[in-house]
Amino acid sequence: MPDELRALREETIALLKELPGVPSCLTVRAGDCSVEVAFPDGAPQPAPSVEKDPTPDDELLAITAPLVGTYYAAPAPGSEPFVKVGDHVEPGQNVAIVEAMKLMNHVTAEWPGEVVEVPVGDGEPVEFGQPLVLIRPSPG
Repeated sequence: MPDELRALREETIALLKELPGVPSCLTVRAGDCSVEVAFPDGAPQPAPSVEKDPTPDDELLAITAPLVGTYYAAPAPGSEPFVKVGDHVEPGQNVAIVEAMKLMNHVTAEWPGEVVEVPVGDGEPVEFGQPLVLIRPSPG
């Protein structure tokens, strides 16, 4: 890969990591180097990955889909899932992948706790904010 393209790729990745929300469209062109990012309704939208679960069990927290895409429970087909019911998770631990526009977006836990439910099936489409893993936080 030519140095110019390598530098463009690295700059693009750095810029995407700094985005304040989830883009609805991303266009990258190699000829004359162009990058276009569009947000829903023309403005950046926050991309929270955690919200309180609306279930009656107020102790549970939901790790939610950070964007619209396809949910994957494991890093590769046929691999063990990232988490199963009964597993203990730590902050920063991968719990799922949501694929959008051929990009694999890792979903991580933000607190320690026990997995009590995985309400989404592997390969199913998910919506922004949809609960992917329900956690009972560890006391303390």
